[in-house]
Amino acid sequence: MAKRNLSRRQLARIRHTQHERQRRSEKRADDIEKALSAGELGEERRGRVHAHYGATLDIEDTGTGDLVRCHQRANLPALVTGDWVTWRPGSGETGIVVAQESRTSLLARPDLRGNMRPVAANIDQMMVVFSCSPATPVALLDRYLVAAALSDIQPVLLLNKSDLLSADDPYQQFLRDYEALGYPTLLLSALEPLDETLVPHLQERTSVFVGQSGVGKSSLINQLLGESISVQTVSEATGKGRHTTTRAELYHMPGGGALIDSPGIREFGLWHIPPEDVVAGFPEFHPWLGQCRFRDCRHLEEPGCALRQAVTEGKVLARRLKSYHTILASLGEANPFQQFAE
Repeated sequence: MAKRNLSRRQLARIRHTQHERQRRSEKRADDIEKALSAGELGEERRGRVHAHYGATLDIEDTGTGDLVRCHQRANLPALVTGDWVTWRPGSGETGIVVAQESRTSLLARPDLRGNMRPVAANIDQMMVVFSCSPATPVALLDRYLVAAALSDIQPVLLLNKSDLLSADDPYQQFLRDYEALGYPTLLLSALEPLDETLVPHLQERTSVFVGQSGVGKSSLINQLLGESISVQTVSEATGKGRHTTTRAELYHMPGGGALIDSPGIREFGLWHIPPEDVVAGFPEFHPWLGQCRFRDCRHLEEPGCALRQAVTEGKVLARRLKSYHTILASLGEANPFQQFAE
């Protein structure tokens, strides 16, 4: 598509809009500091970010469980769902976030411009939801595993829509392969009770649900919480899921534990990481690393490659080595989202 040239009037309108946003932001920051200086705010309270709405946050008070719409001080970093904070009540039913607690983990992903975009904080485990409809590229699962390893978050693989699987469906074998590698795995369906399958893995933990659109993340959470989260069916025209969740939001399990539902994404880009970090998502490679004939072996066609020999002997899955090389190759691409975009 050819780039559209903006008219002088359109450019002026854009500059005016940006100026107004900046002016409102500066005024809001001044008002917050004046309220703090004048002692107009209540006592400090502890809370957790429930959802983020641009310039405002919904903070859940840990003492009462109430949600309070808050602004944050200008000197604080960008906050995300799951952050623990200190806030102070203001006038009416609003408040001000005055401090952020240290994070134990942060899940972030690069956007289409290559900028890192935080998704959620203080997560114990990443629930990677995939399905046969829409078909989840297996390489995408490996990208999630790399992201989880680098974020120090425990991944759990959930193969949803088991009612659509045949006994010899390849996704059944994929799940067994990952289980053999030591990853927690679950086969389930949002159409069936989850009390004996998924619920025990979520209690007393904060979990984030990730996966491409349409695989059933929100449907699973509906089942777990007995609440109505917006869901849509898979598009019949494209076979792809339709995005339903527009922001990360935190929910509480009736029996304990918290869930974070994140915006659906089709691909988890990793081109922002150093190539040497990719192997973190392939722990079964580790026994053979450093055993190759050449120190700088890329595990492609070099003679004496211990890792390729392990594949030949059936000790490492050929599919996983191929996925590893695919991810490495994508690190040099300007926009690796393209390989799963269509």
